[in-house]
Amino acid sequence: MRRVDELRPPAAGRLLNIRRAVCAENRDGLEQAALCNAQVLAESCFSRGEPAFAGTQEVLDELTFPEMERLLARLGGEGASWTGGAANAGFDPQRFTALRRGTAEKPEKPPAGGGER
Repeated sequence: MRRVDELRPPAAGRLLNIRRAVCAENRDGLEQAALCNAQVLAESCFSRGEPAFAGTQEVLDELTFPEMERLLARLGGEGASWTGGAANAGFDPQRFTALRRGTAEKPEKPPAGGGER
């Protein structure tokens, strides 16, 4: 497998655009998934600051599906811990984790009628 030393996750809007473009051209679900994943990796994998792959076809020519799956898992943050603050200074990773687990304290409901009078 080609050396990939940096993964740059695409923005959500870019992921949607990739999906829409691939789905518009291909009807088979498995083919859509493979092409979407290959395009995401082509745009996200870097080696020494340069794109690691020239495009979708190069990803498909050089990587196996398990290799693609491992890179996508890393790209999606699988196994990573929340570091918080980098993208959103107001993000509280501990609260997010607690909310996800259902163990966070629920905010108090405002009084009926909208508050103080």
